[in-house]
Amino acid sequence: MSAAPAYGEDKGGSAGPGEPEYGHDPASGGIFSSDYKRHDDLKEMLDTNKDSLKLEAMKRIVAMIARGKNASDLFPAVVKNVACKNIEDPNQLIRASALRVLSSIRVPIIVPIMMLAIKEAASDMSPYVRKTAAHAIPKLYSLDSDQKDQLIEVIEKLLADKTTLVAGSVVMAFEEVCPERIDLIHKNYRKLCNLLIDVEEWGQVVIISMLTRYARTQFLSPTQNESLLEENPEKAFYGSEEDEAKGPGSEEAANTALPARKPYVMDPDHRLLLRNTKPLLQSRSAAVVMAVAQLYFHLAPKAEVGVIAKALVRLLRSHSEVQYVVLQNVATMSIKRRGMFEPYLKSFYIRSTDPTQIKILKLEVLTNLANETNIPTVLREFQTYIRSMDKDFVAATIQAIGRCATNIGRVRDTCLNGLVQLLSNRDELVVAESVVVLKKLLQVRPAQHGDVIKRLAKLTDSIQVPMARASILWLIGEYCEHVPKIAPDVLRKMAKSFTAEEDIVKLQVINLAAKLYLTNSKQTKLLTQYVLSLAKYDQNYDIRDRARFTRQLIVPSEQGGALSRHAKKLFLAPKPAPVLESSFKDRDHFQLGSLSHLLNAKATGYQELPDWPEEAPDPSVRNVEVPEWTKCSNREKRKEKEKPFYSDSEGESGPTESADSDPESESASDSKSSSESGSGESSSESDSEDQEEEKGRSSESEQSEEEGGKRKMKKRKKVTEGQGDGSSSDEGSDSSSSSSESEKTSETEEEQVEPASWRKKTPPSGKSAPVAKEISLLDLEDFTPPSVQPVSPPTIVSTSLATDLEGLTLTDSPLVPSLLSPGSGAGRQELLHRVAGEGLAVDYTFSRQPFSGDPHMVSVHIHFSNSSDTPIKGLHVGTPKLPAGISIQEFPEIESLAPGESTTAVMGINFCDSTQAATFQLCTQTRQFYVSIQPPVGELMAPVFMSENEFKKEQGKLTGMSEITEKLTLPDSCQSDHIVVQKVTTVANLGRVPCGASDEYRFAGRTLTSGSLVLLTLDARPTGAAQLTVNSEKMVIGTMLVKDVVQALTQ
Repeated sequence: MSAAPAYGEDKGGSAGPGEPEYGHDPASGGIFSSDYKRHDDLKEMLDTNKDSLKLEAMKRIVAMIARGKNASDLFPAVVKNVACKNIEDPNQLIRASALRVLSSIRVPIIVPIMMLAIKEAASDMSPYVRKTAAHAIPKLYSLDSDQKDQLIEVIEKLLADKTTLVAGSVVMAFEEVCPERIDLIHKNYRKLCNLLIDVEEWGQVVIISMLTRYARTQFLSPTQNESLLEENPEKAFYGSEEDEAKGPGSEEAANTALPARKPYVMDPDHRLLLRNTKPLLQSRSAAVVMAVAQLYFHLAPKAEVGVIAKALVRLLRSHSEVQYVVLQNVATMSIKRRGMFEPYLKSFYIRSTDPTQIKILKLEVLTNLANETNIPTVLREFQTYIRSMDKDFVAATIQAIGRCATNIGRVRDTCLNGLVQLLSNRDELVVAESVVVLKKLLQVRPAQHGDVIKRLAKLTDSIQVPMARASILWLIGEYCEHVPKIAPDVLRKMAKSFTAEEDIVKLQVINLAAKLYLTNSKQTKLLTQYVLSLAKYDQNYDIRDRARFTRQLIVPSEQGGALSRHAKKLFLAPKPAPVLESSFKDRDHFQLGSLSHLLNAKATGYQELPDWPEEAPDPSVRNVEVPEWTKCSNREKRKEKEKPFYSDSEGESGPTESADSDPESESASDSKSSSESGSGESSSESDSEDQEEEKGRSSESEQSEEEGGKRKMKKRKKVTEGQGDGSSSDEGSDSSSSSSESEKTSETEEEQVEPASWRKKTPPSGKSAPVAKEISLLDLEDFTPPSVQPVSPPTIVSTSLATDLEGLTLTDSPLVPSLLSPGSGAGRQELLHRVAGEGLAVDYTFSRQPFSGDPHMVSVHIHFSNSSDTPIKGLHVGTPKLPAGISIQEFPEIESLAPGESTTAVMGINFCDSTQAATFQLCTQTRQFYVSIQPPVGELMAPVFMSENEFKKEQGKLTGMSEITEKLTLPDSCQSDHIVVQKVTTVANLGRVPCGASDEYRFAGRTLTSGSLVLLTLDARPTGAAQLTVNSEKMVIGTMLVKDVVQALTQ
């Protein structure tokens, strides 16, 4: 081409033979050259549409580079020609690869080209190319952050993408570029929740992490009412005695004084997120399971967090690296949510093949999970671990024993004795660690442990570990009044070896000398002066300073007389006992599963977990245009088609599950979403009924009444006969693919169209209602049984006139206790005060009769009284908030309780052989009340009848740690057989065993859940002295039973 010679001339021509070549471009030294348009012709050739000119330009550029010329300013034009052709290729893989290569070139000069390519790829027909465009966004942002505004527009476009391939990548780009732009998520929130199950695994992790922070800014805390309960349960739910003393007029004042708390209503979008992430707990990816676990921990109500425990325990079978991360998070969770991991206690037992860091983390979890019920098992495990060859692990085990002793007062003495026994261990490190832990424990009750301090003093000759020697010296100095004869001798020995001791020991020797000088100066004055003189010339300046300071403080002089008067207050001031806490206690302020949580320090790029808002932001921002088929007309069709899969699904949906219906259809109107009440579906039912009555849709209500009656009869037939309805099998198949949540929602929609008259006459369907109970179809107000028999769970009985009057009295004592609680050990206890219950007063008694639904459950009679002026409707049990292992069987719903009326229902509670409270919601149509039932230890057992020989045989098997003995003195009022037997059987549900000796009483029983034997022996002498012995493999139950029986007998 003719342009070639001109190019050579313009660029300096060719040099002659032997002459050096001088360039005019900046790289060759021609910085001040005026030829700044030297590459314009090549740029024009590269920008032309003719391929021949582009090819020639590329040849010349390659020649320039080969000759060492600087062609960097032509780089964007070359890239544009090379990449653009590939970006427009028909093959999607080539288009995506071209964009990937282009975005990987870290040269700022091609940023405009990269931006154009990303914008074009974001509109590509192929989702794979759009995914690559989302990957390129963070690369471009890190290269040039000034492009943020344009990149946000691309992100907003890609967030609207409906393909699962793009979702994870664009959320990752959103997190990198603009995580603060929460408004971009509003319209796409529900779509992301629904797509989540089909996104690839790493995309799921990113989306779940982002949605966790989003939910913390847009929804109310599901535990806000529970936290108020925990902070002040008495003020919130129980009236004070002073209020009752003021008279009837004080009830109104009490009602106004109670805080007006709005019942918590879970946002349907909040429920949607929890429901759609729950299946991912079964993912094969440990990262996905961990992401869902942290989401539930940070967002779910306390009653629902427990579902993550099993999934996390499953991950403990994975590689040690995965175990380490999971255990770090479990250790944090187990501090606040101990109950959900208690059933899996054995999964955290330590194997000999575990690495040390895994052992220590499992030990941390075991210590966090230790409570009064499982502490014997945990301590037996710890005894085994102490024999390990891993010294770091042994030291951590001894510290864990110390923490258990601090947290659980009942085993403090046991742990102290065990640690004292370890002092005779051959391993010096075990002894040293035991001394350090003992020092902390002895500070709790030093006066009772003078013997232990003496034993520690003798170890100063044998223990050489500096920290252990220092701990012993500190103990002797702090409690020298308990060992007045030993302390001076210890100081004498330490003065001999002072120069050879470690610095930490020398400092404690100086402290010991000062304290003994102040309390026993006659014996220790010369020794103290000798120690201070040695310390004055020590090599360590800390010790020299401490010696000078101590001398001026304790030895009175002319200049320091004023200070020495306060020496005792300074050295012998009472010191608080140390609190042994978990190192994971404050880690939950970091988002679980994050690197910052793992390191316990804020890592680069970490985004703080937002606090819950005080008031819920406007939920309508997440509303999108709803297709016609999701609107009200389709709901009517679904009412006719859907049939619940389970016969007993009525009444099982909790207060938070009222939001489990289709969120998009619910959000079609603000009024629809706002009517989703957390206080039970019944409130929304009554609202919808009122609306229908106001609109005057009489024909529709008659038709729905007819259909509702048929459905109710079908359900009742299914319960009583245990058979499905064959006539509606086709209809049932339509609804079989729907989830359980939608079934519950459809059921509540069916109930909405039922008239009040039908609901009043229909009995609540129990899980196993026998045919004989059809008498409950009668109006309850007209039915009064002649006598109250032991009540079975599905039965609701109206009481006599005396009981009706009792609900209206101001006193809490029952008028007919023998009638309502036959054979019960304790009288009525208040469950809900009438002031807190807005006229509803609830008491409960332990009937001590076998619960027909489950023999492992305690039968509890619940007594309801309506002292208000309006009927109370829809009394039922809401979502229980139960510790691990505890379960309840609800009483059937009480449809209506008229003013002044009282009634009794029976529910069963399996307390799992523990005295932990069973907390649940008592719900009406309009309100929720959190209540809890805590059993006395004597109600956790059932009587066993055996012969004297059988008793002695079983008692011989339960000795050692399974035997608890207590001496007591019986008062004069408790000398007759009848009184003793009555008091013991009132405290504990035990059966008397025949005994040949006149001054010995024997009782036997079994715990309801595990069936463990509980044997009680009272050896009473005529002088009044007695000895009580309880034999049971349940040590905690035995200890508590001894305490209760002794208290009852000595009153």
